[in-house]
Amino acid sequence: MRMKAVILAAGLGTRMRPLTFTKPKFLLPVAGKPALDHVISLLRNAGVERVAMVVGFGKDQIMERYGDGSGFGVHVDYLHQKELLGTAHAVSLAEDFVGEERFVVMNGDTLVDQESLNAFIARYQKLSERRNFSCLMGTIEVEDPAQFGIVFVKDDRVTEIVEKPKRVRSRLANAGIYVFDPKIFDFIRKTKKSKRGEYEITSSIQMMIDAGGEVYTSPLALWADIGRPWDLLVANEYFLRNLKGEIHGKIEHGVYIESNVYVGEGTRIRSGSYIEGPTYIGNNCDIGPNCFIRPATSVGDYVRIGNGVEIKNSIIMDHTNVAHLSYVGDSIIGSRCNFGAGTTIANLRLDESAVKMKISGRIIDTGRKKLGTVIGDDVKTGVNSMINPGVKIGPNAAVGPGAVVYEDVEPNTLVIAEPVIKKHRWPRKTRW
Repeated sequence: MRMKAVILAAGLGTRMRPLTFTKPKFLLPVAGKPALDHVISLLRNAGVERVAMVVGFGKDQIMERYGDGSGFGVHVDYLHQKELLGTAHAVSLAEDFVGEERFVVMNGDTLVDQESLNAFIARYQKLSERRNFSCLMGTIEVEDPAQFGIVFVKDDRVTEIVEKPKRVRSRLANAGIYVFDPKIFDFIRKTKKSKRGEYEITSSIQMMIDAGGEVYTSPLALWADIGRPWDLLVANEYFLRNLKGEIHGKIEHGVYIESNVYVGEGTRIRSGSYIEGPTYIGNNCDIGPNCFIRPATSVGDYVRIGNGVEIKNSIIMDHTNVAHLSYVGDSIIGSRCNFGAGTTIANLRLDESAVKMKISGRIIDTGRKKLGTVIGDDVKTGVNSMINPGVKIGPNAAVGPGAVVYEDVEPNTLVIAEPVIKKHRWPRKTRW
């Protein structure tokens, strides 16, 4: 079945800062390519031929990458959401694009497995002939319902959607993937602003249910909503699982590379390097000698990883240099960063409890025992600097030699360690 799709890719991504100070979150890399590449690929493989992309912040970067969509196997139109007025408002911009056809809506920062999306479309096909069909929603079981829009179902149909409920009565969360009948636009026009000051698509769906429309669910096996920085690591690990090992660069004598490692064109892996998979290494990189790259690592283009460096379960973006004898674990490193020799990123608390991180002014328990740092673009560190677990560093910041970073560093900030130097008489008797 050939369908049109609407991808919502206009948000500011404030919870993803410092990464989104300089780029839209939809272009953040997952397994070697932007998250939005994966969304387009998923939809194309499920039968979508035409896509309308609702863009806002960073629209020029998005439009420059995807153009008319021909390079990605689809046709792309762009709809500019000038004010971020919510998901219902974003969907409303596509009314002329979809016409009288039913259509798919997917958040541009939501990643699922291909099998679940195919099953989602197949379920729609079975339900499409029902007279009052109005919507099909993708759903996922979650541990913490208070963080999501929770769906309540009776007799195979959705009866209610509650945003961030205080009492746990269901763990079935709205995954942000829909098939809509065009009648949704009538209810969007009736939708009022929520307490957040936005027009929410879930409010429009609830009105449709209350008016007798039939709304159904389709379960997803994998779902990654890239709303917080560590979600990138979850998605990156998943999409690397089925990575096909390919070697397009130069591998020197004495290198060990496992079968599920991708090495891009123009990349050089120097002697003594040991690379476990799944790992993705982009084009024109210089790796080693004697470095250790561990599983679930994604390295961008033009990256330099020096002698004796160890990297584990991390994302390293384009044009970044990790100098010799450094360690990067469970971290996300932006573009054009330069790490001085001996930079160490800690990824495990001394008490081994879950790492906490400040998100939008609130301290959040990430639920991850191992989590390093999140660093924006153009950051520099001096030799022998150390960054503690859960710390974020904003773009164009710098950490001086020997400094230990215990808390977040704002953009354009220099952190310096000033040791206290004391001089004492040395009693050893030596002739000069």
